[in-house]
Amino acid sequence: MRLILRILKLTVILFVGISLFMVILYRFVNPPITWLMITRGFERKSDGKDWKIDKKWINFDDIADPMKRAAVAAEDATFLENHGFDFKAMEKAIDNNNNKNSHKLVGGSTITQQTAKNVFLWPGRSYIRKAFEAWFTMLINIFWSKQRVLEVYLNVIEMGDGIYGVEAASQTYFHKSASDLNKSQAALIASVWPNPLKWSPANPDDHILHKKYLIMKNMRRMGPLDF
Repeated sequence: MRLILRILKLTVILFVGISLFMVILYRFVNPPITWLMITRGFERKSDGKDWKIDKKWINFDDIADPMKRAAVAAEDATFLENHGFDFKAMEKAIDNNNNKNSHKLVGGSTITQQTAKNVFLWPGRSYIRKAFEAWFTMLINIFWSKQRVLEVYLNVIEMGDGIYGVEAASQTYFHKSASDLNKSQAALIASVWPNPLKWSPANPDDHILHKKYLIMKNMRRMGPLDF
């Protein structure tokens, strides 16, 4: 029993140390790849496609302001005020998902939570993964600035089949850099994030066009993004 407890203690210490190191490292170093990118790459290979990870890092200051505003308007309206978690949004999501009359799952994750999930964790849904997500979200909130959180988020988010980040997405769908995106294009990119393998900013259906309208409406209501 003592041996088991010692192993568990060492495992916890090792995990805490490694996770702290990685979070602090990525405060200064851009994440080169994520588990989702690797997983999607192997999924493409199993489908008989070529390996593809199309990503181009773009610094925060070079991202067009409408793209930053669209991300916040679409995903996390309290981003600048919250401490990594939006408990009201989480409560609403739980109530909606427990409603038998609701046919659509709704997420309550903040941009910080999604960044923790995308950068440090594997794809999937489980209580264990949620616990890890909460841990990394707390660390990111402590060690990263809001500007860094949004920069990493916009550079690693899945944007299509083998496409990651707003720079690769902007060049693929609009043939321009993310530094040159206008409000409409930025809102279209943000509209497809729930399922970028199903929807495309270049060929939006009525659902995506409606989401674009709502995002642009929220963008007009927002105050300045004061980082």
